[in-house]
Amino acid sequence: MRSRIGLSSLARLLLLVFAFLLLAGCGGQPQATPGKDQTAQVVREQPANQAPSQTGSPEQPTGTAVKAVEALVTSVSDGDTIHVKLNGRDKRVRMIGVNCPEISHPDLGIKEQPYGREAKEYTTKRLLGKKVWLELDTQERDRYGRLLAYVWLEPPSSGSEDEVRSKMFNARLLLDGYAQVMTVQPNVKYADLFVKFQREAREQGKGLWGLAPAAPSTSKGGEAGYIGNARSKVFHRPDCEWAQKIAPHNRVEFRSREEALEAGYRPCEVCNP
Repeated sequence: MRSRIGLSSLARLLLLVFAFLLLAGCGGQPQATPGKDQTAQVVREQPANQAPSQTGSPEQPTGTAVKAVEALVTSVSDGDTIHVKLNGRDKRVRMIGVNCPEISHPDLGIKEQPYGREAKEYTTKRLLGKKVWLELDTQERDRYGRLLAYVWLEPPSSGSEDEVRSKMFNARLLLDGYAQVMTVQPNVKYADLFVKFQREAREQGKGLWGLAPAAPSTSKGGEAGYIGNARSKVFHRPDCEWAQKIAPHNRVEFRSREEALEAGYRPCEVCNP
């Protein structure tokens, strides 16, 4: 009798041990890789201030805020050049990326160009006696010692396309047809936007773009031809002395004046193409 009872107890014990091992084995199975629904749940459970990173569009702010210093416009030399009072000192400022038609400078041998006086009057009306904010680029001064700057009518923040359109005076000169694009390395931060603004003004016949174009010089083949300098971004008539001095690797040919302007080149002040 005792032997049978002992065997029965041993059998129960073995069954309990087997059941425990079976349960432990089920709990130790490897976890499956989360599916799409599980992944979405993980994203939704992230804190609100940890939004997934994304690449911004060219028109959206990128990087740090725009840095600019406040100044007071005290006089206007011409459409793209002004004098300001900055930190108690007079500074001559040349606006980056734009070139207004010249006004008369007899001492320099420069004749007045069409729309030069209108450009100066436009700048005078908008800026004289007003506060502006100056943003510098890579090169701070030109060979004449002038401060090179983007002139903001209001303090800038993001530098987005919308803000440049509405607040930057350099851009307004282009959009309203008082200047042409003048791209000079290394100050090219807004160069692409400026070309876009100039194109809009030309298509709408704004300002100087509404003037009847002068008849261009033509080559022997009867087609208009202009020679550009890829380094200086200036284009010339083919017979201009400065066109002959362009190094072969910097020489660029344009079929028309419009093509040269569209590419961001400015006309030579000697041959006036």
